[in-house]
Amino acid sequence: MSKKGFIGLLMMLVALGSMAKKKSPEREMRAVWVATVDNIDWPSKAGLSVEEQKKEMTTLLDQHKKNGMNTIVFQIRPATDAFYQSPYEPWSQWLSGEQGIAPDPFYDPLQFAVEECHKRAMELHAWMNPYRAVFLYQETETDPEHITNQHPEWFLTYGKHRYFNPGLQETRDYVSKIVGDVVRRYDIDAIHFDDYFYPYKIAGEPFPDSLSFAQNGGEFYPNRIDDWRRDNVNRVIKQINDTIKSIKPWMPFGISPFGVWRNKDKDKSGSRTKAGQTNYDDLYADVLLWLKNEWIDYVTPQIYWHIGKKVADYRKIAKWWRRNSYGKPCYIGQGVYRLDSISTAKAWRSADQIIRQIKLNRRLKGLNGSMFFCSKNFTENRLGINEALQTEVYRSPALNLENSNYQATRLKAPKLQMKEGVLTWNAVEGAIYYVVYQSSGKSVKNDKVFCITTLLESGISKQEEKMFYSVKSVDRGHFESVASNWIRVGK
Repeated sequence: MSKKGFIGLLMMLVALGSMAKKKSPEREMRAVWVATVDNIDWPSKAGLSVEEQKKEMTTLLDQHKKNGMNTIVFQIRPATDAFYQSPYEPWSQWLSGEQGIAPDPFYDPLQFAVEECHKRAMELHAWMNPYRAVFLYQETETDPEHITNQHPEWFLTYGKHRYFNPGLQETRDYVSKIVGDVVRRYDIDAIHFDDYFYPYKIAGEPFPDSLSFAQNGGEFYPNRIDDWRRDNVNRVIKQINDTIKSIKPWMPFGISPFGVWRNKDKDKSGSRTKAGQTNYDDLYADVLLWLKNEWIDYVTPQIYWHIGKKVADYRKIAKWWRRNSYGKPCYIGQGVYRLDSISTAKAWRSADQIIRQIKLNRRLKGLNGSMFFCSKNFTENRLGINEALQTEVYRSPALNLENSNYQATRLKAPKLQMKEGVLTWNAVEGAIYYVVYQSSGKSVKNDKVFCITTLLESGISKQEEKMFYSVKSVDRGHFESVASNWIRVGK
């Protein structure tokens, strides 16, 4: 190749790289798990005043909004307790330090978080744990009204924790009732379960459900206990989904399973991995069946490994889930907590690992975004992850995906005008937020999302002048109206 040709090719590659850097999807899940169990994320410790709790919540929401996030996955029931005013379960010990003690002065943390998320045009997914009943049971003093004290026959002890017995219909009914209560009373955007179904296995310690199997095993008894356990989980997932949809048919039910469904050496349809435990064989979670039967509305596999890891390569597993999500939205759970300047794995010594994973997700059609574990790592700004997101991949805001369960009625377009350097528009009935678009010309081909807001105005700085702007109204299902009129700002 001639020197001139080489320079031309180099310039073209630089241009393409620059374009790729700037381009980001208009719709993409960008979520953060906010864990309350053991005060991992919020509140930072038990016993904070109500004012301090609220301040911590709004501060972390502001940081996530600044980072470009559009969804918060808030853990409201970590151990059969409540971060909301429940008629069935006691207030969480991780609020006051003692289970059963309400906030004083009274407020409802879930209601507060929902309102604060919606003010910022962010979704809130209510994260629950289905089976964990008492965390570190030997150290925890449960409230007399806690369900383990009311119905001790429903529970099994395994390792350091106490769990609902998944083999009982009573436990399935109880958990479904708890979910239904939250769906009915709170303006949440989804119900979210994590990866804890049957607990992760402890070497040399069998799960103590042999008596339950003998009594309730039915056609599975006596030699198909694994199939029976999977059937127990299948039943509770279907029942919970039916409960949610009977109350709010549009509401998504999402699951965040362990990253590996099955290893290929166990099942030819499994992934090319060598995971020590898997969903299907060890947690008895047949996630693919739930997707296939439409018992869940999205899946978020927790792929907390780096690109190129030998026994569990992020790239290979992400591709596998993309092929096996049965047309449902597939968001990838990413382990921001692994970022560490002294990590034994070189890949995690830089925030670039997370950036590479996000870019890989975008290249793989069928993957629809990310959920990050967990919030405190952004509070700590591990290895500059906040700046990396803001400058590399989340420079423009993104809408959530359209909700296919939602029966949309096309909203009216707002009417846009300019007043003293501020874009303003009218409220549209049925709109929950508005999207302002920016374009270098009066054409949708050149537009990008400028901001997503619940306000009826947006300020424009000097550097943002000499551009065209338009606005759309958006409903609960994230369906947009047609665009308003375009206005040019500046000369």
